[in-house]
Amino acid sequence: MPIFEINLPKSLSSVLGLPERSPRRSQMRVLKKLLRRARYTEFGQKFGFEQIIQSKHVGKVFQQKVPAYNYNKIYKDWWHKTLEGQEDICWPGKIKFFALSSGTSEAASKYLPITNDLLKGNKVIMIKQLISLFNYKDVPLTSLGRGWLTLGGSTDLQKGPGYYAGDLSGITAKKAPFWFQPFYKPGKKIAKERDWNKKLNEIVEKAPNWDIGFIVGVPAWIQMCIEMVIEKYKLNNIHEIWPNLSFFVHGGVSFEPYKHGFEKLLGKPIQYTETYLASEGFLAWQDKQYAIGMKLSFNQHIFFEFVPFDDKNFDASGEMVENPEALMIHEVEEGKDYALLISTVAGAWRYLIGDTIRFINKANSEIIITGRTKHFLSLVGEHLSVDNMNKAIQLVSEQLNISIPEYCVTGEPEGSFFAHQWYIACDQAIDEKLIAKKIDEKLCELNDDYAVERKSALKNVHVKILKESAFLCFLEAKGKVGGQHKFPRVIKGDLLKDWKNFILNN
Repeated sequence: MPIFEINLPKSLSSVLGLPERSPRRSQMRVLKKLLRRARYTEFGQKFGFEQIIQSKHVGKVFQQKVPAYNYNKIYKDWWHKTLEGQEDICWPGKIKFFALSSGTSEAASKYLPITNDLLKGNKVIMIKQLISLFNYKDVPLTSLGRGWLTLGGSTDLQKGPGYYAGDLSGITAKKAPFWFQPFYKPGKKIAKERDWNKKLNEIVEKAPNWDIGFIVGVPAWIQMCIEMVIEKYKLNNIHEIWPNLSFFVHGGVSFEPYKHGFEKLLGKPIQYTETYLASEGFLAWQDKQYAIGMKLSFNQHIFFEFVPFDDKNFDASGEMVENPEALMIHEVEEGKDYALLISTVAGAWRYLIGDTIRFINKANSEIIITGRTKHFLSLVGEHLSVDNMNKAIQLVSEQLNISIPEYCVTGEPEGSFFAHQWYIACDQAIDEKLIAKKIDEKLCELNDDYAVERKSALKNVHVKILKESAFLCFLEAKGKVGGQHKFPRVIKGDLLKDWKNFILNN
């Protein structure tokens, strides 16, 4: 029984008189299909998928029988077997591709299983997002038929014993259909290049030969690439060389801190479209113009659970407790932060992806990403999320007319109290005390808990201004150069020590 479907747009479904599927019913349908497909795997046999399917309350029984996993736990118990070439472990068949994924805080790469079923499901969501662009007003859709510049990982995948590994973007590009190749830039040869700096330089050299209408990638690296093109050819803006550039599909991090600086590189407005495409799957996508949030991919190939991001379910370091409270899509509330557990067609089961989200429209299953389970600050109860930080940086950038493409923040003792230390990338001349004052003011407006604690135990806010190159060079020193790598917004532990030493010595 096929697990994938292409759903008709809502308006067309209504015209044809077809019943609309609620998120709750769709999610139960997805879960049952996942369980049926995996019932004869080692994982499915261990946790009685057959019995779960036959139970009256499939979702609740699934939650009772199957434990929640983080990466270390599921790799130790299950995924290491798939990496060793064993078949039918968590998903039917042998896993031939693995996405390498790691933040700067990880000592080694994570090996995340990638199946054809996952790639097919991702592709369907991509098509849905493309179709939604036809509803955008005042947008030259002819741009979609021009060049698509995708700044992703190398398609020259690492070969292991019986498998290939690399960035998901590299795996996806390598397996892209033949009809897409004429549109795809930078093309097969450059896409294969593993040296990130060499890849960027080759893209810059080829830039005048391309008619780019659509760019896809992480904001920091796309901005860097455009800046290199503008500098190389002495341009005023990128539209002087790519006049038909109309769309920027971005993801991986919030675009808010980058937007003000990015728009200085343009000659005319373009459309921004957000995606939530993680190595584990295509989780959500912006389905309409100017939407604040993204629509969860609830009826395709992923079953979602939502763990309230609070002291009951997570410890002070952001680690999930052993048996967390987990809600299904019909049980969530708007305005609350949740950590995501996902079960997918790649053999991820109740897997903690590490992101926190918030529903802004439950009826339409629209979410925003608010941060990471381990990237938040609450030294004295200020409960400062990455979402708060991003918004504050955006507002300060606009108020002072400066570009802040990167930043990070940490908590530090100050006498018998505490302070926040910000590190901010800004290549313009700006006073550190002014920036600190403005960020503090915006955070007090955005976060009531922060405002309260600034009057008590959180005594100060400090800012250190650095060149943007400092952040990029630190990533490079950590071996984290490339389209998938992002600078962590909250920096702690050994990584903080390395960061301070790097600044001191460079």
